[in-house]
Amino acid sequence: MGASREHEVQSRRTGIDIPVTAVAAAFTLLFLIVGVTFSDQMRVAGEHIYAYIAKEFGWVFVLSTAGFVFFILYLAFSKYGRVKLGDPGDKPAYSTFSWIAMMFALGVGIGLIFYGAYEPVTLWAEPPPGGPEPRTDEAAVVGMQYSIFHWALHPWAFFGVAGLAFAYTTIKKGRPSLVSATLQPLIGTRAEGLTGRGIDTWVIVTTMVGNAVTLGLGTLQIIAGLGFISDIESSTLVLIVVVGLLTTAFIFSAVAGVDKGIKRLADFNTLLAIALGLFILVLGPFSFIFNLMSQALGGYIFNFLPMSFQTGAFADGQWMQDWTVFFWAWGISWAPYVGSFLAKISRGRTIREYVFGVLIAPSIATIVWFSILGGAALDLQLSGERDIAAVASESAQAAFFEVLAAFPLSTVTSLAVVILAGVFFVSGADAGAIVLGTFSSKGSEEPQKWLVVAWGLLVGAVALTLLVVGGLDALQWGAIVVASPFVLILVAMCVGLFKELRADVRAGRVTLEGKRSDRPPARTGPPSVSVVREHEEQ
Repeated sequence: MGASREHEVQSRRTGIDIPVTAVAAAFTLLFLIVGVTFSDQMRVAGEHIYAYIAKEFGWVFVLSTAGFVFFILYLAFSKYGRVKLGDPGDKPAYSTFSWIAMMFALGVGIGLIFYGAYEPVTLWAEPPPGGPEPRTDEAAVVGMQYSIFHWALHPWAFFGVAGLAFAYTTIKKGRPSLVSATLQPLIGTRAEGLTGRGIDTWVIVTTMVGNAVTLGLGTLQIIAGLGFISDIESSTLVLIVVVGLLTTAFIFSAVAGVDKGIKRLADFNTLLAIALGLFILVLGPFSFIFNLMSQALGGYIFNFLPMSFQTGAFADGQWMQDWTVFFWAWGISWAPYVGSFLAKISRGRTIREYVFGVLIAPSIATIVWFSILGGAALDLQLSGERDIAAVASESAQAAFFEVLAAFPLSTVTSLAVVILAGVFFVSGADAGAIVLGTFSSKGSEEPQKWLVVAWGLLVGAVALTLLVVGGLDALQWGAIVVASPFVLILVAMCVGLFKELRADVRAGRVTLEGKRSDRPPARTGPPSVSVVREHEEQ
């Protein structure tokens, strides 16, 4: 490639996309104003619109999510799994432990804290239609089975396919880290025109609102923990202090960068989560936890296909709307920012290694986590020692702390959960701020720090305002409604990825790891970042 082409690529990746950023910021503020001014109306409207989407188009989420699982597994175990996300000599930038730890931090970390005890016990009390009688031993197994289903392979699949589309687009093809750029194989030059910019604007708004809602949920979890271990109660002052501290922390972490910020936080939090899990496992119902995990895992494997394609066609569809479809819609709304960051930290790995790290390893860890925490909660419930279900029905955030109250050192462990929730949020939110900077900087992988700070402050302001006026529920429903159509974009990203990947492999433009070639691969796009840097150094 000539120097002029390299200069074109680099210039395209610099500077702020003012129209996209301005329109996205304006829509975000409008969304906020409506959520604050008409909180109840927006919540009701959001619930009704979501209910309509889930009832009439829930099958789209179900089939698409199942398709993402099979698609990414196919790529891993086919010849395409040997394609390296980088140049032949590239090595992974992060250890496997840190790499997977960062995935948890920006993927489902805060969700594991929020739902770890709440979901298994709640599904024991309210099992799916056609399932066992509520509040029975059989319902406990099914509750754990569906908790695994909602948090293991499937949510990681839509993070994984989004990340893989971003990774191939940026690392192998040299295009900017934008959703529109991943669609170029399908829409051609329109990806750089109004169509592409409209998509990117929409993605910024959904990412921004999603991060604000996550900050709100994390704040509620932390305040619940503080109230459990002290006399601190929720108030406007407490909300301001907690949101202010979390926002300051994640902005500093984002400005520090991946290596000094997110990576260190993710490593620390993963070790803390492992220690907490071992504490509950060793001092809790050890045999019951493993027995329950074995039965639930067996049911999950045996019923994997029926659960994956269950739409509730002949039963009460409300349960599906409240649980499975809700989780798929909410998770897909995170896919753009999680996927963009996964691409950023996955250079130097083959597609097969990537799928193992993004799909398999986190799923195993998730199964173990839910088995330990959910198993302990169900044991306390079934033995009559604690009514976890009653606590969960009053406050989902308090369920985890109610479980810990039955163990020694409950104050210490509850404080550990508060720290865990805080750091999980910070490490995920700073990744979100960086990605927002990337999306509003024409896909630059190194957005200007002041822009990252500005997005971080806006996230904090939106979350605080909504918490104070009670509009968090409204924004959560609104965010899901706004982001729901992204499922179609994600399907298109998969089609574009496969189309480009297959063409490049057939034409010899990419090599397969472990396969010898007599000629160097041809390039149709700019070199990987590492090649550009080597050229500049020369």
